[in-house]
This record gives sequence, structure tokens and C-alpha cells, in this order.
Amino acid sequence: PYTYGLYGTRTTLELAARIAELEGGGLTFIAPGGQAAIALVDLAVLKAGGHVLIPDSIYGPHREFSDRWLSRWNIRAEYYDPTVGAGIAALLRPETQLVWCESPGSVTMEVQDVPAIAAAAHAAGVPVALDNTYAAGVFFDAFGHGADFAVQALTKYIGGHSDLLLGSVTVRDEAHYLALGDAQQLLGMGVSPDDCSLALRGLQTLGVRLDHLQRSTLEVAQWLQAQPQVLRVRHPALPGSPGHEIWKRDFTGSASVFSVEFDAALSQDALVAFIDRLRLFKIGYSWGGTTSLVVPQFSLHRNLPRAGRNLVRFNIGLERSADLIDDLRASLAQLPA
Repeated sequence: PYTYGLYGTRTTLELAARIAELEGGGLTFIAPGGQAAIALVDLAVLKAGGHVLIPDSIYGPHREFSDRWLSRWNIRAEYYDPTVGAGIAALLRPETQLVWCESPGSVTMEVQDVPAIAAAAHAAGVPVALDNTYAAGVFFDAFGHGADFAVQALTKYIGGHSDLLLGSVTVRDEAHYLALGDAQQLLGMGVSPDDCSLALRGLQTLGVRLDHLQRSTLEVAQWLQAQPQVLRVRHPALPGSPGHEIWKRDFTGSASVFSVEFDAALSQDALVAFIDRLRLFKIGYSWGGTTSLVVPQFSLHRNLPRAGRNLVRFNIGLERSADLIDDLRASLAQLPA
């Protein structure tokens, strides 16, 4: 029953029920944002002296939270190669309390073998949490592939219009549900019913938008792949992208975000100028909205050498793909040979 706004208004509970149905889970909690949803899982599951395994391709603020906050409770975060698969078993310890997955990685786009990772973790009695934002709870069945916690930044595809901040955590297990509920209530992680109403609106067009975004993004990514200035396109649905075969096995579609490794001979100043010349692509970190975005990820190679030094991430919006390609073509033409 409705008792107090912090514990969930009727609008919040309606959104939670719909996300739970979308994810194929039993129960969902709505959090103030995607990062809050990640923190909620960590704070509900991890205890002092514990150990958590996180893919080294993880969303940047997730790494920051683990390094700067969890360490206060002597919880050690260890970062693993996202392509490790069943080899994760060698990294599990008696004190391991949680394994995180993010598939694909939100910048380097590696698709993880979540079923193999979950099987190894469960054999050791360790739960698995998955950031399922890329799939919007639609293109990847988190629970069917072994996850215990399915996390989304509803800010992205569920919201769909870049005008709200929300996150969600969905579970099936009763013990996980109770632990999350305690953590959410004690931390005061309330959400605005107005934001929840916008997410409910976004759900009404989710299927139409995902269909357009998938087709348009593939057209743009395939065009970029053919350009001489491009070394590699990291898009899960393209052959040669890391984990492409796993994507074909486990996913039912692809989304709007991908990354491009430009030729190492190009200077980063030239690439920044290329980005600045684009008219339809705005500069921004987020994705999943109506507007196409681009952001350089040059510093990423310091921690992830495999990313390459000239990595740029794109998000395709609802503009015509032909217009986006024309925009890219005009700016690429001014890059040095």
C-alpha cells in the first residue's frame, strides 16, 4: 500500500511493475539514476572485507565508485578482461561476494559470455549483476542467461528523450529483493513520480524507437567501416567486433551506441576538429535519446591499451541516417590524408 513518497508512489510502483515485466524478473526497484542503481546493488550485497569482480571495460563512474568508495570498507574491486568467459573461475576467491558484467562495454563494446561467467560464479555461490542498459531489457534476456541482478539506466532507452534521470534494479530472488529494499529505504533513494511518468511515456514508443535506432545505427556504422581514415568500428553486430559471435548467439538485436578507432596516424587535434565540424552530432556522454551524439575517448587507452589511442564513441539518434552520413562525409573530407 501507498504510505510515504520515499518508499514509492503509485506512479513509481507502476513503472517498477512494467520494468519487471519487461526484464522477465519478479521485482524491480527504481533508483534516481543508473549510477545510483549500480551503487544500490553494491551496498545491498557487499560487506566489509569482501571482494568484487568487475570487467575492466566498465562504465567509468562505476570504477570510480568501486575505487574511491567501496575501498573505505576494505572491499577490494578487481578488474578482469571482459572476454574471460568461463575463465572467471580462476579469479574467484573465498571472499568474493559479487561478479559484475556489462555487455557490451559502453565504450569498448566487448560482448561478454554472461552464461559462462554466471555458471562459474554460481558454482562458487557468488551472485552475478549485469548492467543491461545497452539492451534496454529487450535485446538480451538477463535472467535467462544467468544474471541475478539486472540493472538499467532508464535515463537512456526507456526514457528515450534525454529529459530524465532514472535507474532500475530487477531481481527474482526473495533474499536479494529484501536486501535491496532495506538498502534503498535506509539510503533514502527516492525518485520523482514526475520522472517516472516520463519513463512510462517512453515505454509506449520503446519498440518503435529501438527498431529505427537499430537500422539507422547499422547503416552509419557500416558506412564508417568503409572509410580510409577508420581503422576499426566497434559495433557488436559487425563481424570482427569483440564478442560478435556471442552477440549473435545471445542477443536479439543491437542498439544505437558504438565506437570507432580512427587511424593512429591522425592527430587527436585533427579528430577534435572533425568532431567540432559535425552539425547533426552534438557532443555528449549519454545515449539512447532522440539526438545523435559524439564524444572522444582518447584517454581510455591509458587503462585499456586495446581501445586504441584514437577512439571516438557515437550515439545515433532519430535523424535520417542519410543525413547523418552526409554530415560525417563532409567533416571526414577535411581530415588530413
